[in-house]
Amino acid sequence: MRTRTTTILVCLLTMISLTSKAQFDVHFTHYWALQSYYNPAVAGASGKMNILGTYSLQMAGYTNAPATMLVTADYALPTEGKNHGVSAGLMSDKIGLFNNQRIYGGYAYRMRLWGGNLALGIHAGVLDQTFDGSKVDAEDTDPVLPSSSVDGSAFDLGAGILYSHRLFYAGIASMHITAPTVELGETNEINIKRSYYFQAGGNIRLKNPLLSVQPSVQLMSDFAFWRADITARGTYTYDEKSCYVGLTYSPLTSVSLLLGGEINNVRFGYAYELFTNGVGIIHGSHDLFIGYLMDLDLAKKGKNKHKSVRIL
Repeated sequence: MRTRTTTILVCLLTMISLTSKAQFDVHFTHYWALQSYYNPAVAGASGKMNILGTYSLQMAGYTNAPATMLVTADYALPTEGKNHGVSAGLMSDKIGLFNNQRIYGGYAYRMRLWGGNLALGIHAGVLDQTFDGSKVDAEDTDPVLPSSSVDGSAFDLGAGILYSHRLFYAGIASMHITAPTVELGETNEINIKRSYYFQAGGNIRLKNPLLSVQPSVQLMSDFAFWRADITARGTYTYDEKSCYVGLTYSPLTSVSLLLGGEINNVRFGYAYELFTNGVGIIHGSHDLFIGYLMDLDLAKKGKNKHKSVRIL
């Protein structure tokens, strides 16, 4: 009976959170490493082929806790000046009996400005929502809840702008510009609200050439919900290898501990988010990412060179 009640509550709370247009987009603790997911103007900004995968388990320890997997790739096309970038991504987000998927492709164009680069970008893709009503176990079934698996999809669009300099970057972006509505069966629908992001960061070199600090910030809102993340990472670099430790503070929400590095072109990181209210410290969230950044010139077969670089 306890399991049955828990399942029903999870379903109802999830549906309420989605239909009331609360935070729809997934929050990743490693937002600074996943910039191209939030802002399409970031595509190709590194001048390299940038491949990333991340997994996030939120509120660990709870039954049907949200779990998200994301794979992204962006690439600076081998044109003169590398002014054109492309990106692609696939996200799967499972929350209770809901499974939200998003697949997208993007393009960015950048130009020189004030000693840095100004980029404009766009994402276009499809949102797919599935609710498995066959797993709802209720003595008196609510007619509002589907009794079988239902799904729906909608066109999705995002856009952004980014200014990057060798010392800092700053960008703004919007996801779900079309404010899509996903119909689940004949009686249910999910209205997705536009969301807005601001990201900025920098690279501060210390007197010791082996040490540096990377501050960053992200603000996200849909004008009904908001969240701010303020991050500082301290990095030690030696012989093209690096490691970092860091801390992220989200006012009124959480504190996150960060640990990661880069070895032989492979970047990786782990974060644990401790909530300062609500679910508390024990049921925190785990964030893990791994990526590969490399030179890749498809226009020159047999002449590709792989070299590790460290980005902000």
